[in-house]
Amino acid sequence: MKVTKLGWTAYAIAAVSVLLDQLSKYWILYVFELPARGSVPVAGPLSLTMVWNQGVSFGLLRADQDLTRWALAAFAIGVSVVLALWVRKAGRPILAYALGLIMGGAIGNVIDRIRFGAVADFIDVSALYFPWVFNVADAAINIGIALLLIDMIRGEKRGTSANPTEDAA
Repeated sequence: MKVTKLGWTAYAIAAVSVLLDQLSKYWILYVFELPARGSVPVAGPLSLTMVWNQGVSFGLLRADQDLTRWALAAFAIGVSVVLALWVRKAGRPILAYALGLIMGGAIGNVIDRIRFGAVADFIDVSALYFPWVFNVADAAINIGIALLLIDMIRGEKRGTSANPTEDAA
């Protein structure tokens, strides 16, 4: 099946998301050396706090066994493959952007699970009563999910489906 222009856009968004995530983690781990510092206030409610997340998302469902680590990595890879196939026929920009962000975030965190056995989280806004420390990949996933929900709501209002082949029928 031919990849649409929006599909290629989604792949580019995924690649940029992975790149930004991995560059930020490289800087945090090896340049700024946050693991040795623990937590560093930045500005206002923002701090950099080193957390090694062995759980699913935002540290939920902690997975400190090696089998679970690989199961989570395999699941994220599977989700990324499904999204990569879905986005090939994306007919709406918001859908393509959403899937690209989710794919990129999932791949960014999979790289950490494979390399380190856990995901490097460091963005801490707990002063805003947000209890989790997260990273660029997590932000991409969450923004992607929000865009996906917006696309679904907009599609329902227009009477269209999330599947562009159904829209054409």
